[in-house]
Amino acid sequence: MATMPQLPPPPPRAFSARCSLQTPAHAQHHLVDGEARRHAPARRARRPVVERDPDAAAAAVYAREIGACVRARRWGAACEAFAAMRAAGTAPDRFLLPQVLRACAGAGQRRLAAAAHALAAKGGPVFSGDAVVGNALVSMYATLGDVAAARAAFACLPERDVVAWTALIGAYADAGDLGKAFQLFESMQESGVRPDVVSWNTLLSGFARNGDLRAALHLFDEMRLRGVKPGVNSWNCIISGCVQNAQYDEALSTFCEMCESERPDAVTVASILPACTGLMALGIGKQLHCYVLRCGIKLNVYIGSALIGMYSECGEFGYARSVFAAIEEEKNATVWNELIQSYINEGRMNEAWEAFSLMHKNGLQPDTVTYNSFIAAYARAGQKEQAYKVLSGMVDVGLKPNVISINALISGLHHHGLCEDVLEVFRYMQFSNGEENGWALLDISNPIQPNGTTITSVLSLLTDFKLDRLGKEVHCYALRSGLTSNIFVSSKLVDLYGKTGRMDSADKVFWGIRNKNVVTWNSLLAAYRQNRKPEIALELFREMLKSDLLPNLVTLQIALLSSGMTMALPYGREVHGYIRKNWPDGYPSALASALIDMYGKCGKIEAARLVFECTIEKDIATWNAMMSGYLLHRMPREITKLFKYIEQSRIQPDPVTFIILLSACKQEGSMEEAHRYFYSMEDVHGIKPTLRHYTCMVDIMGIAGLLEESLELIQKMQLEPDACLWSTVLKACKLHSNLEIGEKVAKALFELEPNNTSNYMSLSNIYANNGLWDSTEAVRAAMNEHGLNVERQCSCLYLGTSLQAFEAGDFSHPAFERILSTWKDLSTRMEQLGYPPQDLEPYSNVEVDPLSCHHTERIALCYGLISMSSHEPIRITKNFRMCLECHSSIKIISRDLNREIFISDGSTYHHFKDGTCSCRDLW
Repeated sequence: MATMPQLPPPPPRAFSARCSLQTPAHAQHHLVDGEARRHAPARRARRPVVERDPDAAAAAVYAREIGACVRARRWGAACEAFAAMRAAGTAPDRFLLPQVLRACAGAGQRRLAAAAHALAAKGGPVFSGDAVVGNALVSMYATLGDVAAARAAFACLPERDVVAWTALIGAYADAGDLGKAFQLFESMQESGVRPDVVSWNTLLSGFARNGDLRAALHLFDEMRLRGVKPGVNSWNCIISGCVQNAQYDEALSTFCEMCESERPDAVTVASILPACTGLMALGIGKQLHCYVLRCGIKLNVYIGSALIGMYSECGEFGYARSVFAAIEEEKNATVWNELIQSYINEGRMNEAWEAFSLMHKNGLQPDTVTYNSFIAAYARAGQKEQAYKVLSGMVDVGLKPNVISINALISGLHHHGLCEDVLEVFRYMQFSNGEENGWALLDISNPIQPNGTTITSVLSLLTDFKLDRLGKEVHCYALRSGLTSNIFVSSKLVDLYGKTGRMDSADKVFWGIRNKNVVTWNSLLAAYRQNRKPEIALELFREMLKSDLLPNLVTLQIALLSSGMTMALPYGREVHGYIRKNWPDGYPSALASALIDMYGKCGKIEAARLVFECTIEKDIATWNAMMSGYLLHRMPREITKLFKYIEQSRIQPDPVTFIILLSACKQEGSMEEAHRYFYSMEDVHGIKPTLRHYTCMVDIMGIAGLLEESLELIQKMQLEPDACLWSTVLKACKLHSNLEIGEKVAKALFELEPNNTSNYMSLSNIYANNGLWDSTEAVRAAMNEHGLNVERQCSCLYLGTSLQAFEAGDFSHPAFERILSTWKDLSTRMEQLGYPPQDLEPYSNVEVDPLSCHHTERIALCYGLISMSSHEPIRITKNFRMCLECHSSIKIISRDLNREIFISDGSTYHHFKDGTCSCRDLW
């Protein structure tokens, strides 16, 4: 984050003092008027009486009134005066008409604008040849967003100066057609008109507001190269664009650079304060507040509302209220809304409603924003009835809820997991008038149309609950409504399909996105990692870097976690180097945790420990990552040591910490210590045991053969058993060949997870261990009947910068013959050592038994021996548990060839060295 620059000094005090000593302008007018009244009779006696044209006098009155309203930016009042002028049969001249056009644009009065244009057309050559009138027409239509009309008015100009060109460029920029805006900018110069600073500001502001900050900054540099000195407004355009696109760091950096050459004005301060809010940079915000006071900048409603918002979001509610009281001009609805929001943020709803009443008493009608603040607050608190009541209250005072109102409601309901309510509101937005719920919000003839934020919120909820069918329906609605071009909607669709395992749909949506950003890439990378395809995630990460997008923290976390899953140590080290380069003074704890995870899974527990010790600010996630690394390497004593440090340093452990501790007790076989940790969770640390904690305890008891006792523990717990818990019991039944309990547990599992093949496989193995071959065949027949297919076994070897995958039954690898030859040589050596290994027959014939091991890890190992130097460790990942035959043979190979071999088999981490395995033959 950028630090606060040295702000320029305030203007000289002497200048301010001189200004304050002068007689105010309005006082001078009163003096002159008084003098005129004393001498009026004498003056009237000396002056000849002149007859005045009543129409001209009326026109002059209207002209003065319209001019005064325009100068005060009271567009509505100016339009009313113009309408009255036309009703009185008087028309504006060529000097007044540009002001009328400006007022119509400011008030958004399209019908009056058309009437004013008609007057200009009727005025003949006097109006058509006037450059000021012509330019005002182009500017008016540009402001109204009517690009075609602005273009037509521009085409009618006999001569086009820089003002007209700039107005038309602004029209296209405001409409989001940046390509056309830039083309016009080039055409202006080709026609011999040199762009001024306003022209440059208009173009770069358009790019900045529309999110293309790279192009805006390029234009800013080009502007300086062309000899046009950026003014304060130029800098403000960049800062405002950065803030609008939530690029707060970039906004603050630009502000720091600006302060080296320009003095920030009121607009600058009002623009940069939201960046301080976004970054929670309270210190910089306070310095800006001091700068406003020191330099005598008027504390207007814009700066005031930005300061109130900043102090409120940063928890300084007293300061927020002080700013509200100190605002020098008449407070508008925006300022009152910020005050109300500050009370809401503090949780003081009664005071918020009091401020609401005071706002009304001060002559200001609470607007939609005011009501939306209350809707969002009640929805976030789960008080949906109160939120509905506020919505109805809006209708009662003649306000129509907008899409932001509904989005606030949906977001709050989503926060509380109220899925049905969210979908109900979403349906009402499209079809109903809301009468059923007692809040008549929607009119069938004019329904509130969902926008990108609405769709994103609904998709987030469906993603959380993995409701892919409903997700498809929302996707179809987004397609019909043209909302899939919204980058947030598309990213959430990728996330939805990825988390529901529909990677084909996730891919299709992703590659259909034109302007992919980092968030979109992260969604796809995370989806592949979560679907156990980390090798594809790493390939996509490389492709993302080629697209000139810089990875963010989330991207780097995904890359490190994927490197750990594939044991891609060289790749993980490259990412580590990138992190050290970009965070030389120490990286965030989130990256430290990912690095520890990566090094631990790649067999480098010492490197993981080094990252842990070098991390200065460790949170509980960092401690958990290090403990998980020790758990992976079967170092339970180190885990308990770290937990003692956690207790001594008064860091609050979380539920994950205790899952790791209980798993360590399982490795040590310490039932007594496991019970002590389990019951201390709630008694000492206030953490209620979850199903995962109960599953750990059941696992420990199951390994010890205490199957009856584990069932008693399940009956006593206040939580409903899930499939994972019953699956753990079933595995214990398989370990101890307990057929009676195994059949009961399998029945419960088949009801919970009818399509999970691993449950059928476990029951089949229990029958096989008990010699019940008919029952074994019956289980497999049931699988076929339900159309369940066992996932093909696959082992992966990370080699250099590529991942070599070996799938059961796939003979397409170019080195397959050499691999089989290498295995024959290894088999011969093992026979000579007194260990005759089984052949690779099951691998070659995948139809033999879909539930048996196909030894793909041996194939990967042989290719590693062929392709890698003799001193390099071999790292392999497999999607199925290793069989006893593979485990035994690889132990012998590690001793015979003096090689370190790391295999992660989806069940346990194995480190083979000198004929032993880190799992101690327990997996």
